[in-house]
Parts: sequence; C-alpha cells; structure tokens
Amino acid sequence: MFKKSQRKIVAVIMSILVSLWIGTLCIIYGSSYYEVSHRNREMLDWHMERYLPEQPLPNGASPDRMVGNGASSGSLAEKHAAFDSLADSGMSPGGLPKLPPERPRFENSPAFQLSTFYSVAISKDGRVVITSTGFEPGQILETRNSKTEVYSNQELEAIAREILANGRPAGVKDSLIYRMADKGSYTLIAFMDNTLIQESMTTLFQSTLAFGGIAILALFFLSSYLAKRIVQPLEESYEKQKQFISDAGHELKTPVSVVSANAELLSRELGRNQWLANIQYENERMGLLIGQLLDLARTEHVTPQMETIDFSRLAGGEALPFESVAFEKGLSLRYEISPGIQVKGNDAQLRQLASILLDNAIRHSAPGGEALLTLRSRRGHALLSVTNDGDEIPKAQQKQLFERFYRADPARNSEGNHYGLGLSIAKAITSAHNGTIEVECQKGKVTFTVRLPISIS
Repeated sequence: MFKKSQRKIVAVIMSILVSLWIGTLCIIYGSSYYEVSHRNREMLDWHMERYLPEQPLPNGASPDRMVGNGASSGSLAEKHAAFDSLADSGMSPGGLPKLPPERPRFENSPAFQLSTFYSVAISKDGRVVITSTGFEPGQILETRNSKTEVYSNQELEAIAREILANGRPAGVKDSLIYRMADKGSYTLIAFMDNTLIQESMTTLFQSTLAFGGIAILALFFLSSYLAKRIVQPLEESYEKQKQFISDAGHELKTPVSVVSANAELLSRELGRNQWLANIQYENERMGLLIGQLLDLARTEHVTPQMETIDFSRLAGGEALPFESVAFEKGLSLRYEISPGIQVKGNDAQLRQLASILLDNAIRHSAPGGEALLTLRSRRGHALLSVTNDGDEIPKAQQKQLFERFYRADPARNSEGNHYGLGLSIAKAITSAHNGTIEVECQKGKVTFTVRLPISIS
C-alpha cells in the first residue's frame, strides 16, 4: 500500500515539475518569438518605406536592375534627401501609409544593418521590373560585396510570383518574412531573411530540451528518494501495527481457548448458571474477533497462492447459503451471474470476499427489501456487485467504511458479533488480487462493487 502511495507522491511531484517546466518554456519561447517576429516585421516595414525607385519606371526596365544601390541615377545623398522630403508628407516613399511618429527608425540599429533584405517589383502586366538582393536599398554598392546572397534573383522572382498569385499581403515563406504593397504602377514584394534567427532559436530550443530533460531526470530520482524517505516512517509504523495485530491475535488465541475449555467443564458440573453463560458468550465473541484479526493480518502479510478460478461458479455457490439467511430476515435475495468469467486468485479468499459482501448487504437491508448479487465482465475486468435497500451513506463516511473497526452507525456496537473488520478484510483481499472496491449510494440503494482483472486463458 505504501509503495503505491510512494509512486503517487513521485507522480504528483513529477507532474507538477514537468507542467511548470513546459509552461515556463512556452511562455519564454512564445514571448521571445513574438518579440523577435514583431521587431523583424517592423524592420521589414521600415525597409519598404526606404525603398526609393525611380519614378516613373522606364519602359522596358531590366529585371535585374538595381535601384537605389549606386547603379541607378542620383547620388546616395539625393536619395536620402528625397526620402526625408517624403517622410514629412502624409505618405511614405512607395505609396505606403506613413508610419506613426513613435515608430522606431533603424538607420543606426545593428540588427537592421546586419539583416539581409530582398525586394522584387512586379509591374501590372506581370513583368519583373526591379530586383534587389542581398542588401538594404540606399546602401552603397560596395556594401553588398560583404554579404552572402542566399537566394538568387530567379528564386526570388519565383517566390514573388507565387506570393502575388496567393494574394496574401504578409506572411512567411520558407525562411523569408515578406510584405506585399501596391505602389500604383507596380507591386512591391519585400523579403527579410530569417534563416539565422530560426537556426538560433532551433539550437536554443534543442539545448533547452536536452539540458531540461537531464534536469527532469535528475529531479525524478531526487523526488523518488525524498518520497521514499517521507513514506518510510509511515510504512514502518504501519508494518509494526500489522505485526502487533498478528502477534496479539496469536497470543490471545491460546487463553481464549483455555477459557472456553474450562467454561465448558464448569457448565457440566454446575449445570445452568447465568454468570457462566455470560462468560461463555463473551468468550465466543472474543474468539470471533481474534479470528477476524488473524484473517486480516494473514491477508495483508501473506501472498496468497493464485490459480485460475471460475469466478461465476464461485459467486453462485457462495450466494446459495445466504438465501435461507435472507428468508429468515424477510428479504429476497436475487443474483444475476454471467457464466464463464474467470479470474486469477485464491479460492478461499475470493469465497470470503463474496460472503462478506453478501452478509453486509443482508444485515443492513430493511425488512421486506431486496439484495441483489451481480457478476459481469466489462473491459477486461470482472465486476462483482452486491446491492441492498438501505439508507444513503454520507460521502464523508463512504471513505471510512473500509477502515478497521469502523461502523457507520455507532449505536450498533458489536451487533451480531461484527466489529467493523469485514469490509477491511474485503479491501485487503481485493488489493491482494490487484483489484479495487468502492461503494455507491443512490435512490435508496447501496452498492458495493469489486473490480478484478479477468484471467485470459
């Protein structure tokens, strides 16, 4: 039982740690990716505003003509002067809406200067009239030689035409962030190469997963060790309690037997005697209690010998003797048992389990009521249920029904030689067979259900 508790503690700790780790990673990477993507889009928008083609575009312009890079007419100073004059107006240089005043400028930003931009202008008749690659328009031509071009003009033109056909004004294509704007006489499609950022984020993510996985593994062993240390005192106390019950039961068994034998001899010599009858009655009760304590200790300490058992036949056989008991109490006992259900278990313990549930149902049924035993298979398990008419058991008490010496009605003190150990024994037997037992109350019915794994032959 405590090993299961230890595993539950470790599982809870690990689930909390993993959830916190995953949540922290999602927040960090999500916010970082959003911030980087947002800044990259701002730089791309700024790049498009700085795009200064010659106006009007000459007829028959060469597709690979570089505009604004020293190859076109007009000096760099003249182009910047033109840009500044347009910036003071309500429109940006290429017909784009003017950016808000708080929009940052990136002329002196290292990130902007080190980024790689591409621009493709497509006329209304579908001709590529301008292609700029590898550098930001407005820089001198020599700057381009220090950059490595990842995409050729032909690749950029093919991507631009695909974007133009899709009609999406913004998005991501491969490792390129793109923007598309209508400039009147042509459509400008600008790209920003995001390869370096993607590779950096991927490397960071992989490193975090690797080291985070190692950390989670280390925390797993640490939590297992701590859980074992936490549970160990409870386990030792519980084992001592079980050992005490077993030892006390065995020690008390002998004097109870001696008292019973002496009382029997005295009854032969004295005949009927009220005081002697009381001694015999209480001695019998003590013997029954010791027997139940020994059954409980034996169930919890000793691993039973398991074999394949016809559970359907066993349950039916145990129900037959209780028909007369139910009849004497004015009850009707019915049972619905599906044939051929087999489980792997101990014959004596499973018989005791069925008897405990039937006895409990008959004892707590109101006269004129009905007790029902059902056995059916569901999803690889055998479900043994015993239902009786009775008062609803409060939720708080349902969890305590399987504790030792617990009785839902304190007024019934040892009624019928029952001491609140029957359901504890039933739970111990169920646990020894890798099953579960639970109680359910609804509409004046109380149902105890045992779930055991079905044996596959």
